[in-house]
Amino acid sequence: MGRLTRAETQERNRAKVLAAARDEFAERGFRDAKVDDIADRAELTRGAVYSNFPGKRALYLAVLAHLAETEPAPSHPELGRTAREALGALARAWVARLPPGGVESPRIGAALVPEILADDRIRQPFAQLMKLNALLVGLALERLRPLDSPAAAPPRRSVRLAETVLTTLHGATQMTAAAPGFVEPFDIVSACEQLAELELGDWWAPPPAHPPVRRSDQPWDPPSATDVVRGEHASLADDGVVAVLGLHRVAAVEEAVRAAPAGTEITAVLVTGDPGELVPLARLAVAEVCGCLRQAFPPPTWPGVRVVCDESGDLAAAVGAPVVDDTTETAVHVRSGRITARADGPGACHAVALAETAQPA
Repeated sequence: MGRLTRAETQERNRAKVLAAARDEFAERGFRDAKVDDIADRAELTRGAVYSNFPGKRALYLAVLAHLAETEPAPSHPELGRTAREALGALARAWVARLPPGGVESPRIGAALVPEILADDRIRQPFAQLMKLNALLVGLALERLRPLDSPAAAPPRRSVRLAETVLTTLHGATQMTAAAPGFVEPFDIVSACEQLAELELGDWWAPPPAHPPVRRSDQPWDPPSATDVVRGEHASLADDGVVAVLGLHRVAAVEEAVRAAPAGTEITAVLVTGDPGELVPLARLAVAEVCGCLRQAFPPPTWPGVRVVCDESGDLAAAVGAPVVDDTTETAVHVRSGRITARADGPGACHAVALAETAQPA
């Protein structure tokens, strides 16, 4: 075997650190785990660990994200044909990951919420990611309802219903960790099924103002990327709207979804000024929910939104946003391999989607 390149060596060491950290966190929990012990397990130096991850919490989030992204799915999931069935299937997939009960079976992710609560720098991005997850589940529900009742009126917004379902599921996770044996999984599934009939008077209001749209004619040559929603390679060369969103602006992707013509490909590129910690948090949050969504909703109803976590910033640079932070919002429209329109600042997603609605195909 030939010598490994520097990039191959770094990738191998990163994988060894992740595997060692997973075992350390599973055995000792986040609080008691030590970076020195993780380095010893990986047969690497402490410096090698820090060359791949900026700190213990970043490593913890990367482990949880990797577990969520690689969790095996059932070969023959029971996909819901109605909103009630789909929400029940979503809940079953969620509670199946919870520990069976008892203090002897701790959940490796039990320290996640305490870490979020302890640091305001993480709380706002996490809140925005939860809104994104509710949008994804809500869009799947909106797509499913016409299949359930084709003669019914057009489906209403279902994002607040999705928020209520996700609140129930996250609450079950926290109670399982805090009070082992208290949560009855069957009851959680039944409750989520019943929520399908809940009427919340949901509606969406467009932003009161948005920046001007500038016409453009630039080549569009995006780098390779993975869609966290579907857990697969994303072909970003397709026509549609691409939105680069800092983690304080993630919920703005709905502005593109609601304003763009039906069938428009919407891609949310998530960026941050702290990629070491916050990109793994984004990967974890979306993969955790979408892994369950794919086991509950038929593929034709999956949300028409792709989510890409841009840790390197290469995709944002291809869009024309080489410098990003958590407040970034830049949207472009892509057609036939060219960027044809763009806007920057709050409301950019809505502005570009609206402007392209009136353009000829």
